[in-house]
Amino acid sequence: MKISRTPINPSLDLRLATIPLTLFLMLCAMAPFLPRAGFFFPVISRGRTKKQWVALTFDDGPDPASTPLLLDLLAKFRIPATFFVTGQRVTRYPDLIQEIVKQGHDVGNHSFHHNRYRMFWQPAILAQEISDTQQVLSKLGITPLAFRPPVGITTPAMGKVLARQGLYAVNFSCRAFDRGNRQIEFISKTILRRIRPDDIVLLHDSNAGDQDRMRRWIVEVEKILKGISQQGLRAAPLSELTGRPVMLANRDANKKQEI
Repeated sequence: MKISRTPINPSLDLRLATIPLTLFLMLCAMAPFLPRAGFFFPVISRGRTKKQWVALTFDDGPDPASTPLLLDLLAKFRIPATFFVTGQRVTRYPDLIQEIVKQGHDVGNHSFHHNRYRMFWQPAILAQEISDTQQVLSKLGITPLAFRPPVGITTPAMGKVLARQGLYAVNFSCRAFDRGNRQIEFISKTILRRIRPDDIVLLHDSNAGDQDRMRRWIVEVEKILKGISQQGLRAAPLSELTGRPVMLANRDANKKQEI
């Protein structure tokens, strides 16, 4: 009995073989813009406590227009937060950094210039962005252990750079898409609709514009603080959600800076 066989088309077989490679390359191209992915190296984007806890984080500060208002509001509700600050602004407003720490909040590294495109540059440039921020904060007696990349962008080189500088990466799992406080309307509704236990919430500590916009921004943040409690959640320090300290503070160095 003669068995007939369908001849294999070599060109078709080759095209099928390229599909997994194409999908992998597409994933590599998309991964930097997926803050929760941790595709290139481990990234903390939410807690693992299985408790009704969330952590509030504020990026891009400090700023003399927003930070004092925010600190007063956090003090009113007795809520801790983590401020991921840029080295450039730390250099301009060191007193605000000291006030943040004095009021019991944590400070993390958010690069020096907050240039999202520098995350894709050579590892040496990325390392400089991070180390320069570490240095200006160290002069204030603060050693960040947590780094948040601008816009949450991660790259293949970043993991090694952070490891060499003794830092780990923290992104977020709940955000308002406020475009760095350029879009402040409905911040509270967006956050309170999406927030879940163990979420790391991304907000911004940056100037929203004129006084009227700043007033509306702080009202939105206050609604978030009230809403978290009303939903049976507790705003806890980021370190309690991650199980890792956000920073080390040399209190003696802080006192020396105040003299």
